[in-house]
Amino acid sequence: MITEEQFQKELLIIIQNGIREDIGPGDYSSLACIPDSANGKAKLLVKDNGIIAGVEFAKMVFQNVDPTLEVETFINDGEQVKHGDVVFHVSGSSQSILKAERLVLNSMQRMSAIATKTNQYVKLLEGTNTRVLDTRKTTPGFRACEKWAVKIGGGENHRFALYDMIMLKDNHNDFAGGISNAITKTKEFLKFNNLDLKIIVEARNLKEIEEILQNEGVYRILIDNFNFEDTRKAVALIGDQCLTESSGNINEKTIRQYADCGVGYISSGALTHSVYNMDLSLKAI
Repeated sequence: MITEEQFQKELLIIIQNGIREDIGPGDYSSLACIPDSANGKAKLLVKDNGIIAGVEFAKMVFQNVDPTLEVETFINDGEQVKHGDVVFHVSGSSQSILKAERLVLNSMQRMSAIATKTNQYVKLLEGTNTRVLDTRKTTPGFRACEKWAVKIGGGENHRFALYDMIMLKDNHNDFAGGISNAITKTKEFLKFNNLDLKIIVEARNLKEIEEILQNEGVYRILIDNFNFEDTRKAVALIGDQCLTESSGNINEKTIRQYADCGVGYISSGALTHSVYNMDLSLKAI
């Protein structure tokens, strides 16, 4: 997984790019009618129900736009919110608050939606030993925030990108001339380049799982698009030789049944690619 320092750099890139995209040469609407010296105060108002996420990120945005802005927090990341709740107040330069407004709202609305959906999945798995993972099916340029939101919702992060974990999927295995070939070449590559990365290998059927198990050095097997019966067989076959992960069109209606098959992890792209933004607004007070 990426380091905390790398993660913070990714967040800063998101903020800087968001400001560049939204403000450009200047917020002419504010510059046109609000004096430079004007100070104001605004509240982050919740108009929905769910898990709030992005409070700490919002603070980073405000700090980046104007270090003199002050935020008073009433509800923290990961807490349940309902329609009418006020998450925080921000006070200071009126122009600065308006510059940061849209980036804060866009980010928090999406992050809160992801945290809410993740939390729903986590609750469905209560009483099992299965953990929820995200995927790389994220919004381009916003991945760090979306993966942060998954953690806020109680889930866990899969690899961040292509460089922090090896994941040999069907196309890798086919292009490499088979699963065993792909694993062997990968281990040689890692050794030659002095890289310490975990290896996950995808299996499309029980026969492929048997082949994977003939190779050493596999951290986790991705049991992809298996039905419940074959998932149970796969888990029994793998035993304690490596970790197990189920994936492939798993949703809130089926996630518990897959967990009951005994898999250690369930990864779901729906956590980040199929959510409806939480309704939030920033209102002057």
